[in-house]
Amino acid sequence: MANILVIAEHDAGQLKLATLSALGFAAQTAATTHGVYDVLVIGAQMGTTAESLRAYGARQVLVADAAPLQSPLADRHAWVIEAVVKQRDYGIVVAAASTFTKDILPRAAALLDAGMLSDVVGVSRTDDDLVFKRVMYAGNVLATVTLAGDLKFLTIRAAAFAPVVAGTTLSPVEQIPLPAGPMPDLAEYGGREAKVAGRPDATEARVVVSGGRAIKNAEDFERLVGGLADALGGAVGSSRALVDSGITPNSLQIGQTGKIVAPDLYLAVGISGAIQHLAGIKDSKVIVAINKDADAPIFEIADYGLVADVYTAVPELTAQLKQ
Repeated sequence: MANILVIAEHDAGQLKLATLSALGFAAQTAATTHGVYDVLVIGAQMGTTAESLRAYGARQVLVADAAPLQSPLADRHAWVIEAVVKQRDYGIVVAAASTFTKDILPRAAALLDAGMLSDVVGVSRTDDDLVFKRVMYAGNVLATVTLAGDLKFLTIRAAAFAPVVAGTTLSPVEQIPLPAGPMPDLAEYGGREAKVAGRPDATEARVVVSGGRAIKNAEDFERLVGGLADALGGAVGSSRALVDSGITPNSLQIGQTGKIVAPDLYLAVGISGAIQHLAGIKDSKVIVAINKDADAPIFEIADYGLVADVYTAVPELTAQLKQ
């Protein structure tokens, strides 16, 4: 029996939808191992966030709520996770893979001397242990691995696990007392910059439109990529080439070192298809590529391709969609 602790990710109290995929992994694995799963919310004034998680089948919704936990400082969050795991009987601690969890979970695993796997896309059970599948080398290798020890830390690819469906039974909410002693103070929160774009996040959108090297400047990116995304009610993304050239911010980068996305529809506008970028979009349901180079690697994985200049094709497509 492996009881599971799911770490909920939220943005200032707004639950990230990838957490529902982590709960889907937990539900699947708990059914296989005859265990149960709880979900842990860390932050300040988390009542609404905890309430939003009650319908997803967890045994309990655990809440670590304190003003010093409001900022997402990794040392404090890892300290809370360590305390909760020590107090209760868990065999697996899991969260959706993101920049947030990549910072926090390895710290907590180190504090508990536990093994850790990232980017898990599959799980099965043998007579002796759980066997995990994870992607490596920009998605070119799928490794089958086991983790030694009784406690395992994981991050999962949200696209690989179906989100758990809300039910009618509500889980109880329990407030977790903070551990005795001083809270870690190794880092200082320097503030947050956020730009209201009016568009969904690429990791949660059903449609993502991304621009690549063919886009010459920021104004053209907003007009072409942003305009097409708005016509489809989708999110915008960017290749690393545009980020490196300063045309788009790093927050829009999609790929191995950026965001991993799995929308229903992914439109690659002027993107050649470097391996690093393909690793971030390979789980998309339908991929459409527009590029004037007929030999661009992106066409090898695209479901639909259009060989055309993006400066001509995209405005025409956007106009048709608006009609």
